[in-house]
Amino acid sequence: MKVLVIGGGGREHALVWKLRQSPRVSKLYCVPGNGGIGDEAECLPGDVKSVDAMLEIANRIRPDLTVVGPEIPLTNGLVDEFQKREYPVFGPTKAAAELEGSKSFAKLFMQRHRIPTGHYAVVTDKVELQKALAHLHAPVVVKADGLAAGKGVVIAKTKDEAFLVAMEMLSGKMLGDAGRRVVLEEFLQGEELSFLVMSDGERGVPLVAAQDHKRVGDNDTGPNTGGMGAYSTDKIVDPQMREWLLKNVARPVIHGMAEEGSPFKGILYCGLMMTAKGPMVLEFNARFGDPETQAILMRLDSDLVDAFEASVKGRISEGDFKWSSDAAVTVVMASQGYPGSYEAGKKIHGLAEAATVPGVKVFHAGTTKRDGEYYTAGGRVLNVTAKGVTLGDAVNSAYDAIMKIRFDGMIYRKDIAARGLKAAK
Repeated sequence: MKVLVIGGGGREHALVWKLRQSPRVSKLYCVPGNGGIGDEAECLPGDVKSVDAMLEIANRIRPDLTVVGPEIPLTNGLVDEFQKREYPVFGPTKAAAELEGSKSFAKLFMQRHRIPTGHYAVVTDKVELQKALAHLHAPVVVKADGLAAGKGVVIAKTKDEAFLVAMEMLSGKMLGDAGRRVVLEEFLQGEELSFLVMSDGERGVPLVAAQDHKRVGDNDTGPNTGGMGAYSTDKIVDPQMREWLLKNVARPVIHGMAEEGSPFKGILYCGLMMTAKGPMVLEFNARFGDPETQAILMRLDSDLVDAFEASVKGRISEGDFKWSSDAAVTVVMASQGYPGSYEAGKKIHGLAEAATVPGVKVFHAGTTKRDGEYYTAGGRVLNVTAKGVTLGDAVNSAYDAIMKIRFDGMIYRKDIAARGLKAAK
């Protein structure tokens, strides 16, 4: 079968890598791909934000399955248009993807369906902002309502800071139209958890859990990013908590979306804070997380094509997945200046040497390939992912591989999975 993957980041490289292992796949395409993906699939040029451009490619190659990686094609309605033309496609419709496309929609949805989340207010102007801040305690979480590539969240230490950040978002200067509406939330304390569930519109099957590291610096310092690393072990969520999350978060979302006329098919990403009062939803994503996907797929021992088809055809079950008990960790190597401005075009050295470390796979995120050499082409450049019998083994292998890689301006966190290692002692 012919499979088309849409996207060009580390998440999509992991998807391509895993799909390529399926004996059912005879031809693998990726739009637009990146330097590393081009070694494992045929990369085709195209603007993933343009539904028409993606349709033109689909009409040309006639894929038997399309897998959508990023959020923008989903919120733009790509799945809807592919379905109209009877192209099998994995992912939610535009209406279902609104869970990610609008934070205010998600908050109101959770309120309607009694899904645990923090107190919040939605504001669109200065007067509403002042009134809302009067009812919140500092620190205050300020979120752009729309999509902002993981950079639309600011934790303001004071109400004055929250006011200034929110006003900058509302003005459009900070994030454009994504910030024209702002969600203010109470600051929740605890450990973050990424709980992903694959849904067929009626049922949901959980994937192994992962923990993301959002801040750019060690010890969770600096601004939020799209993610600087992640790890996955069976110890992150015990069976009792997994069932609780299914019963009180994932299933109410799947059933609620179906009741409201927008069945959710695809990956439901539940971003949670494990607080002293219990799990609270921070956000929903309508697709695989990045870099959680890299760690999660390293642990998948079954055929990913079968699982995607089960979701598309409405017959998903626990039996579609087999998982390794090993741990996995992903460390993001980024360009200096990320998540702000950065320079591209830096030559990357040592990838072949890194690939010799047992249990390691280097997924490319922001790279390009010219004359057989790889160069940086993004904020997040590489995702060094390792699998090991223990979390410590995986962490050691990942950082061993990182020590073999170099490019000018290279940055990465030195403490990915530190909380998991501490808990394992």
